[in-house]
Amino acid sequence: MELAVQIGLLVIGFVMLIKGADFFVDGAAGIAARFGIPQLVIGLTIVAFGTSAPEAAVSLTAAFGGNAEITIGNVVGSNILNVLIILGLTSLIVPLHVKKSTICYEMPYVIVISILLSVLGLKDGVIGAVDGLILGGGMVLFLLYLLRLTKSGEAEVEKAGSGNKKLWLLLLMAAGGLALIIAGSRMTVNSATVIAAAFGVSERIIGLTIVALGTSLPELVTSVTAGLKGNADIAVGNIVGSNIFNILFVVGLTALITPVSYAGAFLPDSLFCIGSAALLWVLTVRNRVLGRVGGVVMLLCYGGYLAYLL
Repeated sequence: MELAVQIGLLVIGFVMLIKGADFFVDGAAGIAARFGIPQLVIGLTIVAFGTSAPEAAVSLTAAFGGNAEITIGNVVGSNILNVLIILGLTSLIVPLHVKKSTICYEMPYVIVISILLSVLGLKDGVIGAVDGLILGGGMVLFLLYLLRLTKSGEAEVEKAGSGNKKLWLLLLMAAGGLALIIAGSRMTVNSATVIAAAFGVSERIIGLTIVALGTSLPELVTSVTAGLKGNADIAVGNIVGSNIFNILFVVGLTALITPVSYAGAFLPDSLFCIGSAALLWVLTVRNRVLGRVGGVVMLLCYGGYLAYLL
């Protein structure tokens, strides 16, 4: 009976995530058009931060609850899943055109900070307050880069498809959508974790798979929805920005509050996280498009990773 209840909550969580992402993308894209803000910047900030909120909530809760392995497993697992599953699936539905600035700056930055996280964690097995400050400094650098990107006009302002919706309605859609995303993600993660724990799955595996999948569902539905609506900058920017926020903001903030354990067992996962970011760059650097072939390659890579975990 208990298992049936958890499965029911899981389904409800999925529905909340899907509808929330639909409202959130429409609202965020509409606001971008109204204020002349490039969709790329919206994807890298508002959408990325909003869809990373579940990772932040889960990581902080796990760290305070003494389940530190879930914190790192959640972030590393989410970043792998974001690239290989979410962009892989989205590119199978619609080809994703990638901005030059994303290829030249944002993707390499994800690779660099993924390496940085691994070095900081594996050097002594813990991400402490000093490490948190270093990651926080990286977050400040990224925000300064986005400010420059907006002022320079390098990112084009595109039609957001918001129609004639009033600003208050767009704000309500974005806020309401984000609320549904966070609530749905929390419900999904809690249910999935209970189900997984009932079968005796380890904390590390739960963090890298079930929790990572649950907290990445907002990115999944947001990116797919954005791609289908023709907002490719939000689809790609959401994932790249979310991965940056996950490492620099989520882990950095958590480490400033309480030390975060980074077990040596995470070395293969860390390497795979770096490799997935590098693979995305390799697949898009030539034509600045992530198409179906690239999507298939990504999905096959994640299949191999999942086989390794299980």
